[in-house]
Amino acid sequence: MNAERGFTFLELVVVTAVLMVLASTAIPFAQVTAQRQREVELRRSLREMRTALDKFKDAVDQGLIPSTELEPANEGYPPDLETLVDGVSVANDASGRKLKFLRRIPVDPMTKDEWGLRSYQDDPDATSWGGQNVFDVYTKSDGTALDGTKYKDW
Repeated sequence: MNAERGFTFLELVVVTAVLMVLASTAIPFAQVTAQRQREVELRRSLREMRTALDKFKDAVDQGLIPSTELEPANEGYPPDLETLVDGVSVANDASGRKLKFLRRIPVDPMTKDEWGLRSYQDDPDATSWGGQNVFDVYTKSDGTALDGTKYKDW
């Protein structure tokens, strides 16, 4: 009895079709997972920078940061994001110690570009920064999140 071993053409076609169906369901899943990861990173970065902005404002209100280092129109907010990284001198401290609020400015995970900024004097829905201070940050991405909201509204 000489039975030939191997797969028939029909078996190969069926296996290939099954693999194609599995691959077509895995690719969208991977894309959603990657988008979800970028959204988590965006939320973390926004929270980190907004917390630093709030801490800067609190330090000004408590008198830890001398108002002579800020322009009068700043309303107690930093002039730019770099100030949060570079730090500002502590009031009445002869040692030259600086208060720093961020280790680095996070990269926008959606645009890989710079953040959108809002000053205290800007309209809440303004799309351009007035330049007086940094009251808030947002992404410039026009994309829509998995939950249906716009990233720039976060």
